Amino acid sequence: MAASSNAEQTQLQDMEEEDAGMEEREMESDEDEEEGMGVENSDEDEEDDSSEDEKENEAEIQRLEEQLSINAFDYNCHVDLIKLLKQEGELFRLRKARQKMSELFPLTEEIWLDWLKDEIRLTEEEPNREKVYELFERAVKDYICPDIWLEYAQYSIGGMGSPGGIDRVRSIFERAVTAVGLHMTKGQMVWEAYREFENAILSTVQPPPGRIPSHEEQEMLKTQLERIHTLFRRQLAIPLMDMEGTYAEYEEWSEHGVPETVMHQYKKALQQMEKCKPFEEALMVAETPKLTEYQAYIDFELKEGDPARIQITFERALSENCLVPDMWAKYTTYLDRQLKFKDLVLSTHERAVRNCPWTMGLWKSYLLALERHGADHQTVSDVFEKALNAGFIQATDYVEIWQAYLDYLRRRVDFSKESSKELEELRAAFSRSLDYMKHDVEERFGESGDPSCIIMQIWARIEALHCKNMQKARELWDSIMTKGNAKYANMWLEYYNLERSYGDSIHCRKALHRAVQCTSDYPEHVCEVLLSFERVEGSLEDWDFAVQKTETRLNRINEQRAKAAEKEANLARQEDERTEQRRKAKVEKKAHKKVQKGTRAGEKRKAEQDDYQDEWNEDAGPKRHRGNADQPTDEYMETETGPFGKATPPGYKPAPPATKKAPQGAAPPAHRQNEDNPELRNDNSSVFVSNLAYTLEEPEAKLRTLFETCGPIKQIRPIFTGKGSFRGYGYVQFESPVSVPEALKLDRREVEGRPVFVSPCVDKNKNPDFKVFKYNTMMEKHKIFISGLPFSCTKEQLAEICKNHGTIKEVRLVTYRSGKPKGLAYVEFADETQASQAVLKMDGIEVEGNKISVAISNPPRRNTTDKPGSSRPTGDAMPRQVYGARGKGRTQLSMLPRSLHRQSAPAGKVENGSAADGEPASAAGNAAGEPKQLSNSDFAKMLLNM
Repeated sequence: MAASSNAEQTQLQDMEEEDAGMEEREMESDEDEEEGMGVENSDEDEEDDSSEDEKENEAEIQRLEEQLSINAFDYNCHVDLIKLLKQEGELFRLRKARQKMSELFPLTEEIWLDWLKDEIRLTEEEPNREKVYELFERAVKDYICPDIWLEYAQYSIGGMGSPGGIDRVRSIFERAVTAVGLHMTKGQMVWEAYREFENAILSTVQPPPGRIPSHEEQEMLKTQLERIHTLFRRQLAIPLMDMEGTYAEYEEWSEHGVPETVMHQYKKALQQMEKCKPFEEALMVAETPKLTEYQAYIDFELKEGDPARIQITFERALSENCLVPDMWAKYTTYLDRQLKFKDLVLSTHERAVRNCPWTMGLWKSYLLALERHGADHQTVSDVFEKALNAGFIQATDYVEIWQAYLDYLRRRVDFSKESSKELEELRAAFSRSLDYMKHDVEERFGESGDPSCIIMQIWARIEALHCKNMQKARELWDSIMTKGNAKYANMWLEYYNLERSYGDSIHCRKALHRAVQCTSDYPEHVCEVLLSFERVEGSLEDWDFAVQKTETRLNRINEQRAKAAEKEANLARQEDERTEQRRKAKVEKKAHKKVQKGTRAGEKRKAEQDDYQDEWNEDAGPKRHRGNADQPTDEYMETETGPFGKATPPGYKPAPPATKKAPQGAAPPAHRQNEDNPELRNDNSSVFVSNLAYTLEEPEAKLRTLFETCGPIKQIRPIFTGKGSFRGYGYVQFESPVSVPEALKLDRREVEGRPVFVSPCVDKNKNPDFKVFKYNTMMEKHKIFISGLPFSCTKEQLAEICKNHGTIKEVRLVTYRSGKPKGLAYVEFADETQASQAVLKMDGIEVEGNKISVAISNPPRRNTTDKPGSSRPTGDAMPRQVYGARGKGRTQLSMLPRSLHRQSAPAGKVENGSAADGEPASAAGNAAGEPKQLSNSDFAKMLLNM
């Protein structure tokens, strides 16, 4: 590796010297031309514009170079710099930029081909061809690309006139067909180029017409013909696209026809091609990166079991999915377990970590592969040091990579010797790992990644088992316990087992006594282990002391638990009292405001009675509203049966329909005509529409315009108050249920700046468990959550930002009920890999001056305590009011008379200890007609259950 690096540096220096000479010659020629040319005014203007563009480009180049000096692993910055330097024609700096990027990352096929073609144009002379050959050798190692191999072979043909040139061309062609000859769609062009080269050689060895060839010429001619025959046979035995054309060409070229064995191999390959054809066709129509299609193709080839075809399929997939760690892991695992060829395995592992350096699992597999194939210690250590500098994304990754390296060092030690260089190196590595976790990892992540001190536990076990050094093992365990692990029973039991296996009974007893004193999670278990130990090992004094200590400890634990339970109960009671105080304050404030309005009591009762009449008559009212909202609700939607549930309020007398009047100056709402005919309604063909503006004019006409494209509409029922004000919701009933799914697609469509909620029309009284929340409440690995967006950001702008990281399926901006943006969004990608890459690349970037945060979508579970059917404890014993799926709005106040608030639960349902808050148990018993005295044990149970 060092030799290769020196060779690359030498090559770079030679190329820099050539560029310097070429730039001097170009400058001299430009000066000579300018001396003999007159410059027009228009030319001067063009030169000024050109100079301004050059200054801008130069400023951008300097900015990119400065950014790379800060973060050399910015892949996109490397690509942008190379494009800009190529545009400016900065040959020396372009070559240097490509060189730097190739040292850090494998280059794509496009970047390599551009670089190679530029170098080929610049190195026309024969002595410089070797430098291009070296560049080609580096290019073919990054990825297996047919186009690069074909370019390599064709370039080598240009040097066939030099000594050994023909043999060199054949050698490159043989390597090319070995590497990419099995490529189903592009392998054929390499085979055809190989045959064209051999045909060209054939034309040079054929004698002129009319001249009899010599014996030597006849042998050369026969050998060349056999080479071409062999190429045809080899190609026809491989399943490739357009095999029929190759077979027809061979039939025409061969003087003696196609041999039987070749025909048999051709038919077999043709059958194999037919099996692979569906997978190839799927790849042709799929969009990049085609990960799913390649996975299916690889699974098929793995079942077929042809190692060469499995390898080429993996390589094809990786050329388009080089940043997918799982694909590299699957490929390297196959090579480790099946092929086991050292050069192939190690080179693939190296390519894997160069493409995905942030993936700890790939580095871990690389270390194991190096050890498995007998790599020298220095090489393994160098790879490990690179892994530490790779920039893993979580603290636990560093713990695992250290464990892998320490395992490797432990396997090198010969513990039969009392002291050795390897053992000292192992101990030094353990010490270094602990320092690394404490300083480097904790400073970066705020945690060590090893809270259970796994590395120290392994070290202690090695010292006890292999080195017979229990003193060092005990020192390590003392350190483990001081890091916050002394309160855990499992840690003490682990230490006890170590002492039990390699220590003595004295230290076992000490460990268990300390465990009883310190353990807080499972003290009963530790006490039981101590007593079991004393039954087997201890004397009567030891037993008595252990019993006394365990009883004392458990009594103290029980006291602490009782105090904690009492404290928690007091906090809950205080919270309930504060909630009740806030509720009463709101009621009093609302009542005070109403008094200040000066409304006469009689008019107020009349208005309330009219509202009750409206609510009571709305049999298909808003009870059917849905709870499909991402945002917290600020509005309360009454139940369809009125704010009192199914029962009418005490003392309520509905006014006769004929005597009910509309408010003065307001026409009766049109929807009343439909309300009087509930038998005409059909929930199956209706949708509930909410979150409309209260000030919406002509809501029926607006709803008809919105939903008329979904199908024939039977009726539209906007809901109004008794005074004629629009409530902001309503129902749309279609002629057929077929129109409902189309209407539901209009959910969140904006109407006058507000998102309209459209949901199925379902009676929540009859279906209390009905849920229509359409967004997931669990982790979605294929979707990212973005926060901190500017409020002016649109869906199109966000899609433009995200499209560079994968295929976008949906972009959703989160808004308030009013339609105003929250600065949050969800972006769904085609698969998990693209979402992960988007998080890595987008987190922390700026959008219109706002720094955004990006993470995998993991929404919190929805709070269901206020939903119908939930068993939420209430402060009063009154029947629980149904609020609907959106919950109780902040502005809602109960309009029930106080007498209703004091209603008690059904008598038969009240038991001892379950009466309402503030009501004695005896009162509950009297209400039931079955008074029952509580014993002291009953009160004790109640206290323990608090």
